[in-house]
Amino acid sequence: MYILGIESSCDETSASVVEMRDGVRAIRSNIVASQIEVHRIYGGVVPEIASRAHIEAISSITYQALEEAGVSLSQIDAIAVTAFPGLIGALLVGVNFAKSLAYANKIPLVAINHIHGHVAAAYLSNPELKPPYLALVVSGGHTAFYRVDEETSLVEIGGTRDDAAGEAFDKIGRVIGLPYPGGAALDKLAYEGDAKAITLPSPALAGDTLDFSFSGIKTATLNYLNSMAQKGETVNTADVAAAYTDKIVKAIVQKAELALEQSGMKTLVLAGGVAANSHLRAALETMCKKQGFCLCMPERSLCGDNAAMIAAAGYYAYKKGIFADTSLNASASDDGL
Repeated sequence: MYILGIESSCDETSASVVEMRDGVRAIRSNIVASQIEVHRIYGGVVPEIASRAHIEAISSITYQALEEAGVSLSQIDAIAVTAFPGLIGALLVGVNFAKSLAYANKIPLVAINHIHGHVAAAYLSNPELKPPYLALVVSGGHTAFYRVDEETSLVEIGGTRDDAAGEAFDKIGRVIGLPYPGGAALDKLAYEGDAKAITLPSPALAGDTLDFSFSGIKTATLNYLNSMAQKGETVNTADVAAAYTDKIVKAIVQKAELALEQSGMKTLVLAGGVAANSHLRAALETMCKKQGFCLCMPERSLCGDNAAMIAAAGYYAYKKGIFADTSLNASASDDGL
C-alpha cells in the first residue's frame, strides 16, 4: 500500500510517498524543502516566518512527491500528517492541508505524533526491526527513552528534565560563532579539539534514574566562555566543541546502557535529529557491540524532520485502524503519545 506523508512541525516542509506492506518498506519519494537559509540570519527558527514558508511550499512539494513516486492520488491508501508536537502555526499548515486533501479525495487520514515518526524512520533503514525494543529519541526538542512494545505505542521511561540535547548543541554552537544550525557545525569542529582541555559537568543525573539535565553543562560552558573573555584570553573553540560533545555523548551512552539493562531490551533504536551526530552514533555502536546489544539507526538523511518517517508511522496506525477525521486539530504539546 502507498502512504502519503506530510510533515511541517518546525522549519522543514516535507512530503513523501512510502510503499509499505509485509516484507516491503520502500521510500518512493521524499521531498524536503528546508528553511535553514531563511532562518540562519536570525540564528534560530522564527515561528511566523516558518509558517508562511510552509504555506508557500506545501502544495507544490506534495505534488512533486507524487510525481517522483510515479503514483497518483487515486492510488494513495492513506494520508499521514504530523499533528503534534511542534510549532503550532507550522503544524496547522500541514494538518489543514492534509485534511483538505484527504476529504476532497476520500482518502483515510492518519494523525501522527512527531516522536512516533522519528522512531518509525528506523523501520525504513532496518527492515528486520520489530518490537519490542528501546527507543532513544535525541533532537532539538526531546531527549528521552521509550519502551516500544508495539509500533503504535511509546511509553517514556526516562528523559531530560529541562533542555534537550539538540538545543544544547545548537546553543553553544551559536555562542562560539558557528553557523546555524550550530549542532551540525559543532559535530565537525569537535574532531579538531582536545576533549580533556576543559572540565565540564555531566548531563547524566546521578543514580539509577534514566533522566538528564542539560542546563548545567550549558551554564558551565557559558561561564567558561565569559571568564575567558573577561580575562582577555583567546578561546580555543575546537577544545570547547570537543569537551562539550564528549561530555554529552558519554552521558547519553551511559544512560542508554542503563536503560537497556533496566528494561531488559536487547535492541536499541536511535532516532531524532541528533541521531545524525557522528560522535553519538560511533559511541553507541561501540557500547552496543561491547555489551551484545543490537543497535538500529535510520540513515542520516532520515534523522532530521522528513515526511517519509511520518508515512512509515502512518502505515502502522492504518493497520491498527487509528484514523482521524475533519475535526483533527494540531497541538504544540506531546498529547497523544
